[in-house]
Amino acid sequence: MARVLVTGASGFVGRQVVEQLQAAEHEVHAACGQQSLDGVANQYRMDLLEPGAPAALIARVRPHCLLHLAWCAKPGVYWTSPDNLGWVRASLELLEAFQRHGGEHAVLVGSCAEYDWSGEGICREYETPLQPATPYGRCKNATRELAELFGQLHGMPIAWARIFHAYGPYEAQGRLVPAVLGALLKGEPARCSHGEQLRDLLHVTDVAAALVQLLQVRADGSFNIGGGQPIRLREVIEYLARQLDAEHLLQFGAIPVAANDPPLLIADNQRLLATGWKPRFDLYSGLDDALAWWRGRI
Repeated sequence: MARVLVTGASGFVGRQVVEQLQAAEHEVHAACGQQSLDGVANQYRMDLLEPGAPAALIARVRPHCLLHLAWCAKPGVYWTSPDNLGWVRASLELLEAFQRHGGEHAVLVGSCAEYDWSGEGICREYETPLQPATPYGRCKNATRELAELFGQLHGMPIAWARIFHAYGPYEAQGRLVPAVLGALLKGEPARCSHGEQLRDLLHVTDVAAALVQLLQVRADGSFNIGGGQPIRLREVIEYLARQLDAEHLLQFGAIPVAANDPPLLIADNQRLLATGWKPRFDLYSGLDDALAWWRGRI
């Protein structure tokens, strides 16, 4: 059992991470921002973007392990938010305090937005160029570079987990699966793009399990967090509509596709699989789970 500090613990992925760490009988300390979590004894509501806050949190908890998920993630905002720069600083302050107070291993969360999306579309950790096109991607990649250097200088293993496309309970409503379900469950038209894009979708439970696995095996270096299989978005949308007998409400082509939207974007997940991680959900069982959760909330 380890004392683990999880930042962003009340977020989409964070709450699943906390649940799984507790099930594995770790001593979990949850930094929750302005929200709170049920069933978690040790939680801290604070703004980690305030100078000094990350160091104060580490000094209070003195964790053995750190799982840092906190970052700006509001749909439509996070790609270009100036807060991305603040999170670079806060992440480094967190790492410095963590090492100073005896921290042993850290897992930090990155994004597929760090990669160059103009290539073949299959992203490999140490082969695909890192050429982010957004402030969000650039700041994530800058944090990775600093964390990697920090780990080398201090002899600390640090895993960098690049999440691709997660879905499931507590997902932000502006994202694909909840947006489609939100319209269909209300009996309203679901306006979509053409839906021919191929993406790497992974249920949030499996995303969280991957992060916990990286923590438990004391992984070092970069890891793609994805299912490794191309999934056509149109297939996802049509499957959800069929479950609700609402295919007549789908409006493909109603939303234009952004000029920089790649036709294919998936993870090569061989490094992750080599740690012993295996997904629990396939696409359809995962979508069924998401649908069951959203039914009671829309």
